[in-house]
Formats: sequence, C-alpha cells, structure tokens
Amino acid sequence: QVQLVESGGGLVHPGGSLRLSCAASESRFSFDAIGWYRQVPGKEREWVADITSDGRTEYTDSVTGRFTISIDNANDTVYLQMNTLKPENTAICYCYARRIINKQGARWNYWGQGTQVAVSS
Repeated sequence: QVQLVESGGGLVHPGGSLRLSCAASESRFSFDAIGWYRQVPGKEREWVADITSDGRTEYTDSVTGRFTISIDNANDTVYLQMNTLKPENTAICYCYARRIINKQGARWNYWGQGTQVAVSS
C-alpha cells in the first residue's frame, strides 16, 4: 500500500515562503512521476508541478520562477519550495505519485491527504 504523507502547509503573508514536503512509503524510482495539484476554494483541482524518476521537472506557467520542486533520494521525499506567495495561491495542496499499471499505458495516481496553504495579510 502506497502512502504519501504531506506536511509544511500554513499561513503566511503575501510575499512569504513555504516549503511543502511529501514523504513516500516506497522508492521514488518505482513511480513514473511525483508531483502536486492544488484546489482553490470554489474551483477545480489543477496541476502545479512534477518531477520524473530521472529528475526532469515541469511547472504550470503561473508558478514558474517562484516555485521549485525537488527530491531527496535518501528518504524518498519530494519538496515544493514556494516563494513570493500571493493571496491567490491559497489552496489545499495534494501530493500525487504516478505509476504505469498495464501494457496499454494506463496510469494510476496515489494521493496524499492534502495540506492547507493560506496567504493573507
């Protein structure tokens, strides 16, 4: 059973920073990618960033240059460093880990429980 344990959320003022953590119960190399989605109140969940098993990173345009995703291979923990936070970044953030599950290329996402990020003055 895959478990993803998230931490690091909280309340910050505009312009502040937070670092989210996602600790996986299995090797990061057993997943095709590990990343983050966020859900803003009243809106649909949207993809934010991910990192692949070979270390390639991708970001949604709205966070490029402010957010950085990285991984600690020693403890299978993925981090999302969030700088210059804005009120519109207030959201519940969910970690996911993706696996290819069959020969047809179907994918399965394992999900963390979510951690709240609040940006307010």
